[in-house]
Amino acid sequence: MEQTNATIRFDGREFECPIGSNLRSVLVRNKVTLYNEGARFLNCRGLGTCGTCAVEVRGKLSVMTRIEQTRMNLPPLKGHYHLRLACQATVQGDLDIAKHEGFWGEKERERGPLQST
Repeated sequence: MEQTNATIRFDGREFECPIGSNLRSVLVRNKVTLYNEGARFLNCRGLGTCGTCAVEVRGKLSVMTRIEQTRMNLPPLKGHYHLRLACQATVQGDLDIAKHEGFWGEKERERGPLQST
């Protein structure tokens, strides 16, 4: 039987959404703090142009859109290959999500939240 819902885990919370849902919409709907600092007010509202919804994800997402590829190849997100733009990704299976520090969520601690111990 094909999976129709996915489980999203973020900061000790867990919630479900239908497969194919936009990740940003799911996180916002579940009151996840997706934006750091001034990005709460200065973001593109899901157009994929600002990059402030970048999150670290473990699990299955859609392939990157052209918009996401373009934005992820610009500073300060360039080189952060483990990050994805929540506004451009669709949920394809169960996910573990982490938001890093910094305006764009690009500043990782020495040992990130999703890395193995």
